[in-house]
Amino acid sequence: MDAVDHINVDVNGLDACYEFYREVLDLDLLRPPSDFQGDHAMFEAGETVVTLAETGRAEAWDERGLDHPLDKAHLAFETDRATYEALIDRLDGQFPKQGPYDWGEFEGFYFLDPDGNLLEVITYDPQPAGMERQLLDHDSIHE
Repeated sequence: MDAVDHINVDVNGLDACYEFYREVLDLDLLRPPSDFQGDHAMFEAGETVVTLAETGRAEAWDERGLDHPLDKAHLAFETDRATYEALIDRLDGQFPKQGPYDWGEFEGFYFLDPDGNLLEVITYDPQPAGMERQLLDHDSIHE
């Protein structure tokens, strides 16, 4: 395998998720819902296509069903430090142990989309000089 070509995300509410992926995550729009006969929207993150498909099969997890983000499969997006920090500011407080996490070569922060799909944003950019933040790690699962 050379790369991930595309990812389909099941959603129950396409309108809310479409807005979230477009406005909050700022993904590049490839095809809006009006381009499809069914309820779909297609975005691009780097070279990977992310398709939202309104299937009615979204898992709809929320803070009550998520003890730790490593309990659930997720989709991770890479971004720069400024965007990463802005997403943490906007989405923190959804559930315990969202992060940020020290994953060695990068930091990661978990959050939920409007239908409860678990997402992660990561950055390879180092913390700015003077920033001191406690980062979680794999051992945080057992705390």
